[in-house]
Amino acid sequence: MKSLPSISMHFLIFLFFFLHPIPTLGSTVYDTSPTDYIRKSCSATLYPDLCYTSLSGYANPVQQDPARLARIAIGVSLSKARHMASYVSNLTRETAYGADPQASAALHDCFSNMDDAVDEIHGSLRQMRRLVAPGSESFRFQMGNVQTWMSEALTDEETCTDGFEDVTEGPLKTEVYERAVKVKKLTSNALALVNSYAEK
Repeated sequence: MKSLPSISMHFLIFLFFFLHPIPTLGSTVYDTSPTDYIRKSCSATLYPDLCYTSLSGYANPVQQDPARLARIAIGVSLSKARHMASYVSNLTRETAYGADPQASAALHDCFSNMDDAVDEIHGSLRQMRRLVAPGSESFRFQMGNVQTWMSEALTDEETCTDGFEDVTEGPLKTEVYERAVKVKKLTSNALALVNSYAEK
């Protein structure tokens, strides 16, 4: 069997490398923008749309750092919980619910629960700011603390919303309930991002 002419062999080699290019750094690494990173990370939460809208403004400081993303999410949750506790505290001083003991009790309980949630979220944030290097026993202990406190905060916020189930319907009840639910969703999202970071 005759061998192929030299020019044909060169042509076949050219075709092989043209159709099967050698992978390079540029062809195998794809850059993800910080906002895309946040959107992808938020897909692991129960409320991804709220997660993205509440955190996308922090894309520059977050970049693609899961620890920083979790820490900022906790900070956002803390800010909203503080505002909620202050809002409910002001309502408990008003006389509008004075004639409705059930509503008044629900407001007082909600304030107490939100106040506890603020302390627990703040404790989580403080722990996140003091994290040691990932992978160590101390790191796992610290992340366990963060997860526990965020879970407790979420439970307290759920207790607040549960307290309004038997309260007579009205605009004030609706507003308090809806605000509390949003805080609860933000805390849930922050906990999910904490869990994702801990697993990694």
